[in-house]
Amino acid sequence: MRIGELSRATGVSARSLRYYEDQGLLSSDRRSNGYRDYGEEAVRQVAFIQDLYRAGLPSQIIRDILPCTAPTPPAGECTQLLARVRQVRDELARQEQQIAQRREMLDRYLSGAAAPASLGGQPHCREG
Repeated sequence: MRIGELSRATGVSARSLRYYEDQGLLSSDRRSNGYRDYGEEAVRQVAFIQDLYRAGLPSQIIRDILPCTAPTPPAGECTQLLARVRQVRDELARQEQQIAQRREMLDRYLSGAAAPASLGGQPHCREG
């Protein structure tokens, strides 16, 4: 299928598909007229790439993960990649915890339950 067809099938812009190729995430054959030609598996691969981007993984990690999704994944490398993905997930969990703590602190200030330490009392500004 040509790039426009893949774009319509996946909802991903042709520009993004070209970027995926530049990053080594997606491959195509070239027709005699120079047009890209993608196999049917490209639809599934683009969907997987999109999922991994939405999960916050960078191109480098995605590029390394893709061979592990093949019918016969490379031996050994996938174990290390899974460990790296777990690290990314754990870092996200740590960031989520920090955000929740910050939101809780701001909620306490906004509700009047807490005041900045330097003021020693209730905030003087009220929502209005």
